[in-house]
Amino acid sequence: MTDKLRMHILIRELLWRVLFLFLGATIFVASYYYGATLHLGIGQAKIIAEQISTKNKGIDQSAIFFNNIKPAAGMFIPAFGAGLGFYSAYSTGLVISAFKELSPALKSVSPFAPLLKPFGIMKVFVYVNAISRSGMLTYQLINRKELRQSALWTGIEIGIVVLILLIASIIEWQTIEHRL
Repeated sequence: MTDKLRMHILIRELLWRVLFLFLGATIFVASYYYGATLHLGIGQAKIIAEQISTKNKGIDQSAIFFNNIKPAAGMFIPAFGAGLGFYSAYSTGLVISAFKELSPALKSVSPFAPLLKPFGIMKVFVYVNAISRSGMLTYQLINRKELRQSALWTGIEIGIVVLILLIASIIEWQTIEHRL
């Protein structure tokens, strides 16, 4: 294989990766936004807020990490992972919607505000990466494309996801501890 052909293949693969990242990000943000702007009644909002408060009782950075790594790992599964990612984004948006419903002071805050914190940006990057890889793997399985190279890149991306979520959980925990 010539260097020119290798470069052509690399560029083509990179363009596919960017396309899948864009699609994953678009659908993730749209799912989150839909959940975050959905009008909930006070009763529903109280139930969601209560569930989150119970779930987060006694939380620390390890619990934050494991809470985030479970869905992220699932999001790498072909086809299923993309659906899990969109559901996770929607559910997170619902939590935002519930707290906005219960606290009038939050009504004027952008639904994207939680995602713009450093740990939020890191988590969005991780989830979009995992969702897009799920989409790529699904595409490759359906079209019977070579999966050996994809498996290598998937393994590398899983390692990156673990590292980023570890760092994000430390930052999120410090934010909670110091009420930043």
